[in-house]
Amino acid sequence: MLTDILVIGTGEYVTGFVGGAAANSDKGAGVVALVLFDLRSRGKVNKISLCGRDGKRFPGIRHHFVEQISSRYQGIDVSVHTFPDDNEYDSQAYQTAIEKMKPGSGVIIVTPDDTHFDIAMTAIRQRMHVLVAKPLVKTQAEHQKLIEVGKEYNVLVAIEMHKRFDPMYSDARDRARSYGDFSYMNSYMSQPRSQLNTFGKWAGRSSDISYYLNSHHIDLLEWIIGDRARPIQVNALAATGVAKKELGIDTEDTITLMVQWENIESGNLGISIHTASWIAPKSDVHSQQRFFYMGNQGELQIDQAHRGYTTATVSGEYASINPLFMKYEPSDGKFAGQGTYGYQSIERFVDAVARINEGKAEPKDFDNNLATATRTLQTTAILETGRISLDNGGSPIKISF
Repeated sequence: MLTDILVIGTGEYVTGFVGGAAANSDKGAGVVALVLFDLRSRGKVNKISLCGRDGKRFPGIRHHFVEQISSRYQGIDVSVHTFPDDNEYDSQAYQTAIEKMKPGSGVIIVTPDDTHFDIAMTAIRQRMHVLVAKPLVKTQAEHQKLIEVGKEYNVLVAIEMHKRFDPMYSDARDRARSYGDFSYMNSYMSQPRSQLNTFGKWAGRSSDISYYLNSHHIDLLEWIIGDRARPIQVNALAATGVAKKELGIDTEDTITLMVQWENIESGNLGISIHTASWIAPKSDVHSQQRFFYMGNQGELQIDQAHRGYTTATVSGEYASINPLFMKYEPSDGKFAGQGTYGYQSIERFVDAVARINEGKAEPKDFDNNLATATRTLQTTAILETGRISLDNGGSPIKISF
């Protein structure tokens, strides 16, 4: 069964179009729209709609799709329905777009964090299946409500946690589950300070860098641990100066969350430390990302940014590259990124929606395969409690479920 998909959000991760041109990052051709266009060419997606707030951006986005996608890859149709009209600005355009969709359609939400809840609720009540860019929402209360309403309307509600489909991360998850009680994890993820220009409209206002980046590795840890341990306390610390001085954005540069865990069966304690920053200098990778994990019976670590694959050109470019996330280089003139984990994350959602609509599966059947709302509440609890700790001068804050 072909699935109609509505994407809400028109920024870098969806389109690759930032500031009137291709993003100056590793996502100049975008991710979400490119994957959906290819899925349509493969017969998995039917109608594709794109919704933003400022319709005046759409002519530039359409030209960008032609320049970056259809002219580069053979057989890719980049036609898309858009909301609102090209001459309109409508901050509530998502409501009109959702009303135009059929029940059973899928919606992918890639908007500022504080808008996720209202948009997702509107879509669920339209009986649409929902995939939300991390984090799902900012509070446990909102997360719980999405779980409840998703069950009421019998639709899939999930988070686009693409690192779960990285073959190294998924292997690490399976290995770590045999290492006994959880003891310690240390994760780090950063993006260059140029991203603060891209995120300037919402950074420090609707969300922070911990929600945006720490969510990845907190989700990984929750995925590893499952129901064998639970977070009981968080305290958070921050560094400041660069965002405010250089860009006039009053927000934290770097945030570290320190989480106390309890292994449920044994009562043994564990610690996780998660650091995220968006003031890194330009380097050989767009995003530094790595973690160390230790259980009572073993340890492992991954430097996800450096896979031993580098490139250098006579023009002066030097980079560590990761085609496992998204392969943008054409192969014999065709798009060849279907096996990447950035692609798989979206395709698995589309496949799940099709199976549910065909009556071959229920939303709950994907709790072990996707980052569903039902299985990710602890991640939201940690992120929210970390924010509360920051707002209280770094005081330890107990987590209650």
